[in-house]
Amino acid sequence: MPNVSDLTIATPNAKAAERIVARALLIGDRIDTSGLERGDMIATTPFALRLGPAKFVALYRFGVAVFIGLTPIEEENFLEQIDGRLAGRRDRKCDETAVLEIMPGYEDKIPPGGPIQMPDLSAGRFLVVADVLAKTVSLARDENALSGVFDTIEPFAQDLAQTGRAPWNRRKMLRLVGQALLAQHRISGRVAVEEKPDVLWDHPALERLYARLEDEYELRERARAVSRKLGVIVETGQALTDIFDVDRATRLEAIIVFLILAEIVITLSLAFLAHH
Repeated sequence: MPNVSDLTIATPNAKAAERIVARALLIGDRIDTSGLERGDMIATTPFALRLGPAKFVALYRFGVAVFIGLTPIEEENFLEQIDGRLAGRRDRKCDETAVLEIMPGYEDKIPPGGPIQMPDLSAGRFLVVADVLAKTVSLARDENALSGVFDTIEPFAQDLAQTGRAPWNRRKMLRLVGQALLAQHRISGRVAVEEKPDVLWDHPALERLYARLEDEYELRERARAVSRKLGVIVETGQALTDIFDVDRATRLEAIIVFLILAEIVITLSLAFLAHH
């Protein structure tokens, strides 16, 4: 007969873990949050609000909104309120969803293939989760953009390899280099993927949660991969433009030589006609 002390007795008052959905949406290239300060604000960078006991919103200036605990209708209503503050509005194809499992006694951890477990949904934990989800969505935007740039550069490189001649559409190449530089500025400047959120200065105990989320979403590895791709794109664009400039200089030299020869021929012809 088993020992009574070894048995787990289920009681009607046993509290089950609460599950809440967190969602990050790419809604634009930039969000102007100036002048939105209000009483339920919990942070200014990012601009974050507590809308209820387990309802939070965070707006990031690089165009991402993060919602936790809101219904789709509530999300849409909030987005309508800030519609006039968006620059470069997006169709929200880039998004990231995570499930938070909250129960007192839990540790901050992420089981393999499972939800993000935490003992409570404090404002600090919300800001940590929101930071990681926002960076994930922004990285997805840049990864998609860079894939398009690579697809456009490839025909230039193929033509150069097959014909040995520089491409003629120099303006298009410069636009590609500009896109790469903008993406690089967004990653290293506005998004700051490899920097920790400000909330960790006030809540160092959340360092472990951030480290686990950062590892789960592979933020550092993805940011470095994007940076390497950016470097390749910029170097390739510069190499193609240099080749184009050299080719154009060669053509200009050929034209100058032709004009000099033409002038000599005309001068000799005139001298010959004057002599006769």
